[in-house]
Amino acid sequence: MTTNAQSFHDLSIEERLSIVRRGTAHYSGQLSLVDSDDFGEPTLLPDWDRSTVIAHVAYNANALVNLVEWATTGEEKPMYPSPDARNKEIAFGRTLNPEALRNLHDHTLVRLDVAWRDAPESAWSHQVKTAQGRDVPMSETLWMRTREVWLHAVDLNVTAKFTDIPNIVLSTLVPEIVNKWRTAGTGQGLVLVNSDTSERFVV
Repeated sequence: MTTNAQSFHDLSIEERLSIVRRGTAHYSGQLSLVDSDDFGEPTLLPDWDRSTVIAHVAYNANALVNLVEWATTGEEKPMYPSPDARNKEIAFGRTLNPEALRNLHDHTLVRLDVAWRDAPESAWSHQVKTAQGRDVPMSETLWMRTREVWLHAVDLNVTAKFTDIPNIVLSTLVPEIVNKWRTAGTGQGLVLVNSDTSERFVV
């Protein structure tokens, strides 16, 4: 990995792919530890059980495939038809039995990885739109998925911890979270301190 990289976005496409694939394997490993009888157990996300998280992560992969296909073909293909359609999809997914959810997980993660693998070089810089309406290069899908798999591995509430997450991911994620809090006007006065570097983030 590039030793002088300050952010995930400073890394090459190959390095970013490596991190997201490690995160996918890590998340998949956590899912494999969940007994099928425990899919209804709570996670670290309020009001979301494991079935809901698993469905969300799987459908997120499909949504990101839409953006990769948009960048590859030039034909606009949004992540979701609408916020309501996204919510209904997750609500449906959480009703699937554990075997079906495991199959959905396996299918969607392979589908996304193949889409990235087969994307032409020109597609990575092609502008697409996130579900929040941001215009970003398709390469941003690597960061979007990285956050999903590394964080939701912890949310599953099995054995994963935030200390499992690569430092380059955390060093990119924390300022992003702080900026979102500032924009939303929440967490005012809160100070986050990087215990390794003593870098301070004031909300």
